[in-house]
Amino acid sequence: MNVQIPDEYRPSEDEPFMNTRQQEYFREKLLRWRNEILADASQTIANLQEETIKEPDIADRASTESERALELRTRDRQRKLIGKIDAALRRIDDGLYGYCDETGEPIALKRLEARPVATLSLEAQERHERREKVYRDD
Repeated sequence: MNVQIPDEYRPSEDEPFMNTRQQEYFREKLLRWRNEILADASQTIANLQEETIKEPDIADRASTESERALELRTRDRQRKLIGKIDAALRRIDDGLYGYCDETGEPIALKRLEARPVATLSLEAQERHERREKVYRDD
């Protein structure tokens, strides 16, 4: 596709929904986000490899292990997010990006701007969360 998108461009309700320009805008946004996550993951691996020094104090060791566990949980969430980013990129390629999986209606540009991996419109997401809450309460 390779449409050149100016830095100041933001998708607008005044243009056709998910036109080539909007698709390329979101593709670039998703790719940047993915690259940032991968760079952070590489830094985490480097940090974990450097931090193999044994802490002599048990409290320091516990603190270090706690920080490592938190970092690894964060990386696991980000690994799952990369899967969602990749799925969004495939939806762009397939022409399905920006449309609600449940209703087929366009997802609001503001929602996509805030959550580029969104697959449900705000209304469908709220219905989904209400149903989830009802089943959780049982």
